Amino acid sequence: MLLDCPTMNDSATQHAVDEEQSKSLLAFCKATADQLRLDVLRVLSRDSYGVMELCQIFAAKQSGMSHHLKILANANLVQSRREGNSIFYRRAQRVDGLNVLQRNLFYTLDQQPLSAHLQKQVDNLQQQRAASSQQFFSENADKFHVQQEQIAAYSLYGHQAIELIDRCLNQQTDTVLEVGPGEGAFLAELSPRFQRVIALDNSRQLLTLAKDFAEQQQLDNIDFILGDTRHPAIPKLSADCAVVNMVLHHISSPAEIFFDLANVLKPGGQLFVTDLCRHDQEWVKTACGDFWLGFEPEDLTLFAEEAGFLAGEAVFLAQRNGFQVQIRQFIKGA
Repeated sequence: MLLDCPTMNDSATQHAVDEEQSKSLLAFCKATADQLRLDVLRVLSRDSYGVMELCQIFAAKQSGMSHHLKILANANLVQSRREGNSIFYRRAQRVDGLNVLQRNLFYTLDQQPLSAHLQKQVDNLQQQRAASSQQFFSENADKFHVQQEQIAAYSLYGHQAIELIDRCLNQQTDTVLEVGPGEGAFLAELSPRFQRVIALDNSRQLLTLAKDFAEQQQLDNIDFILGDTRHPAIPKLSADCAVVNMVLHHISSPAEIFFDLANVLKPGGQLFVTDLCRHDQEWVKTACGDFWLGFEPEDLTLFAEEAGFLAGEAVFLAQRNGFQVQIRQFIKGA
């Protein structure tokens, strides 16, 4: 009778695996044994930042911040993403034997609020990002439609987005919030399907265009709010549905939108997001005011799950000029 016995090759392989895991654990411990690096991980909890932005937040030199980010990257605690000529860092999601330890670390860090000083620095940076976006739309509202058509024409994704909403909303719904209605085309789809429609936009010029469109179409159940998802009136809403069409790539902190909308939606409420898939066409930043070069589907799923949503249906559309659009459904947990 032959018995299966470990061979020398098996022992060598196991030794190599154990050694690699030991190196990963040492790198993890080294990376987390520093207060500044822990604070960086806390700042990266809901957003991505470039090296110079992190330098601004922490009043640090570029060389020092780059050194800390390299240590965090070597420990698989952060990952980088190129946006044109810039590189942004965010928390990494790992799948090796340290994934539970890393999740527990992030959870523990997230229970500790940032210091008042750091929070102020983060808020100031977000305001700078938002001001840049608002300036673009203020100066280009009259020609934004033409520029947007170069990337993803509303006529090519609008009917697909409303078809997904119709398919997923199988019960009577009362209130829907559309974030960033632009010139208002999708309001004509939402108005007959909901008793109350709320249109939220931080561009006064675009909101005026949306109001004019609603008047022309005789849409009389729409309330217009000038502001973003942090507007004081938004948390007081109790909506059944929220829609965010071609907006996330324009805003400074897309992950935060999911958290804000989770506070607005009722349990079981549904969020529908239409946006660009990841691409490398940097010209859209200057031509169309894009802040991000689209998103991997996994990015949106991660943003949603961290805010308490479950990922639902997804539709992917190929557009001209090499762009691809994703239309996603997310459901708020009970």
